Amino acid sequence: MNMKTVLILLILALATIFALVCVLLTRGGAPSTCQHQPPEQEDTDDGQSLVFADLTPEEMVQVVRYLQGNLGVQLVDASRAKPSDNCIASIDVQVPAKAEVLRFLDGGGPRPPREALAVLYFGNQPDPNVTEYVVGPLPTPVYHRDVTVQKYGGKVPYYRRPVTGKEYMDINALIQRELRKAPRFLTACCESNGTDLAILTTAPRGFKSGDRETWFVLFHGVAGTGYYLSPVGLEVLVEHRDLHVSRWQLRQVFYNGWYFSSTEQLENAFVANLLEVVRIEKPQAETVLGSIRPRRLPSSLGPLQYEPQGPRYRVRDNRVTFQGWSIAFGMNPNSGPRLFDIRYRGERIVYELSLQEALALYGSNCPGGMLTRYLDGSFGIGRFAYELVRGLDCPYTATYVDRHYLAESETPKTNQNSLCIFEHDAALPLRRHFSDSQSLYYGGLRKNTLVIRAISTLINYDYIWDFMFHGSGAVEARVHATGYISSSFLHGRGTNYGNRVGPYTLGTMHLHHIHYKVDLDVDGQLNSLETQDMGYELVKDPWSMQNTIERLYLRRERLEREDEAAFPLNAPMPRYLSFASPKPNKWGHPRSYRIQIASFAGEHLPASSPMERSISWGRYQLAVTRRKEEEPTSTSIYNQNDPWTPTVAFADFIDNETIINEDLVAWISVGFLHVPHAEDVPNTVTVGNGVGFFLRPYNYFNEDPSVDSPDGVYFSGEQDAGACGVNPLACLPPATACAPHLSPFHYGGFLNLSLAPPPGGL
Repeated sequence: MNMKTVLILLILALATIFALVCVLLTRGGAPSTCQHQPPEQEDTDDGQSLVFADLTPEEMVQVVRYLQGNLGVQLVDASRAKPSDNCIASIDVQVPAKAEVLRFLDGGGPRPPREALAVLYFGNQPDPNVTEYVVGPLPTPVYHRDVTVQKYGGKVPYYRRPVTGKEYMDINALIQRELRKAPRFLTACCESNGTDLAILTTAPRGFKSGDRETWFVLFHGVAGTGYYLSPVGLEVLVEHRDLHVSRWQLRQVFYNGWYFSSTEQLENAFVANLLEVVRIEKPQAETVLGSIRPRRLPSSLGPLQYEPQGPRYRVRDNRVTFQGWSIAFGMNPNSGPRLFDIRYRGERIVYELSLQEALALYGSNCPGGMLTRYLDGSFGIGRFAYELVRGLDCPYTATYVDRHYLAESETPKTNQNSLCIFEHDAALPLRRHFSDSQSLYYGGLRKNTLVIRAISTLINYDYIWDFMFHGSGAVEARVHATGYISSSFLHGRGTNYGNRVGPYTLGTMHLHHIHYKVDLDVDGQLNSLETQDMGYELVKDPWSMQNTIERLYLRRERLEREDEAAFPLNAPMPRYLSFASPKPNKWGHPRSYRIQIASFAGEHLPASSPMERSISWGRYQLAVTRRKEEEPTSTSIYNQNDPWTPTVAFADFIDNETIINEDLVAWISVGFLHVPHAEDVPNTVTVGNGVGFFLRPYNYFNEDPSVDSPDGVYFSGEQDAGACGVNPLACLPPATACAPHLSPFHYGGFLNLSLAPPPGGL
């Protein structure tokens, strides 16, 4: 081999080595940033969904100014108003009547005037009352009309109003004054002078209409952790009905199974050695029961969901679109998330899907626990939906939306990033099949869903509200409960009402009941309710007449009246229950959507209870009624403080009207019994604590609509499954060789919270 040949080979070898080094360096370098592509679905809404939009802060300000200048009475800011003052309690959007909205959306009619609903407390009047006004048109109001009697059939008595933050602050001051009368007892029982004890409200507030007496439960308060697991055994009953705060009184005191008429009597009993005191040391932050501070340092990062080509959904104003879905979203400050005009492939399926109420009903041998029936709408399910933590409450790359509200103040508040929207890969096939007979092939589709989520913190509990939209045309609503359990001081036969979860802590048993309104419009407004279930019939075997067979058959029924369509909580319900259109699909069956409920709720209250009518929606797992504009909600914020004469009684909605080819509403209850146990400390986990329902197409289409999904996968045994042109999954390695752009983590959820106390916690 001559020198020239050796030199050429050496140059080629060096070139090869240089090329390999470049490849390795390139592979080891930082990947490029993912490039976003616009979603395929075009947005043709043209602002129509704004007919459902929540009020803007600017609109709220205009309504406040109008009310201040046009009611002829002095209005005090609710954040400092006494019960004897007049104040604006809340302002929300007044959604127009359905007929007006549909004329606008579907018939080319005029846009309905934009209006607000203002709730006012009139304490400075000869006849104190709660009044509701519709104010409009926005953005520059010129009229208001009193709709209280129209909505509720009469005036709303003043004692039914929800308790304001200012009222809780005044109650706290009263309790602190009374606790100072028992200094030696407090030192002995709790290592406290009373000022460091946390105070938790209960509800309802008495035993008859007009009462406003509330038991407050006292706990050790430790900064940075939940106090709900540290009861000290002390509870006090405060009467606070009088319009003059100076006349409020502490009526009773409870401690460790004993009742006293005052804190002075409690102190005297302690000094006289007539009282058994359980000495509870003041807990320290490092060892307190219920601390959720991490105990281990962070390790390797877990999986991260991201979108290599950007979100495949589009959010514009109050509307989100995704692969054929279109949804208008909003938040009621009282009742929480609400969705309107839910369409799939351009057809409206649901006019309204909204949360109505969340009930938590407790049991205990302490007065606060045994009495409590929280109706969370009266506290503010939407108002207390705070900022979501990016990367934990929702995926890091989700779209976060601010929500605005005006409650107990003349100034609008913003819960920033308090609603999130994202596409979720469930890591489960929506459908799939592997064929190993006749021919070899595989076909499937990932289960990707659009999720709209909010999380409400209502005193101790956190409720995760999910609304999911599937590629099969199904809608899913689901709620998970987490947060802290509520507890009572463990004494006597306390374990008849729960489990011991700490030295002196009883995790009190309770029920969760959640109520939803679902105004389905299946292929039009006029629907009927059809049921299907299984049965067996005994028939002779056609090919062997001497034998018989139990043949499975389908029982079909069309329900005619509301009484037939009200299914009691624990009674059998047909397995298939559908809203059916009079129009058939290609195969001759009525185009329908099926309601499928996943729930294991306990009895809401015995029928004999004087409070039962206020939560009579809890009687039914499902009730279908004719839609009426005068029956917009199944409950009222005023039911909490007067459950004995409910302002709205859902049972009255069911009056046996015909439900064939009518505009119908499904009212759905879901829930579960929770008996707290050791594993609920520090927090209740979401696993197993989720309930909800599906709205599933049932002969609505001619085939599964997901066959048109761009995410479908199919390849046969004769094809190269590793080729990108054959199998889209083979395209993933190059398509995902980019890094997601993650915005810096920021959280502002604690801002302004010092300006308003939590709902009932002081």
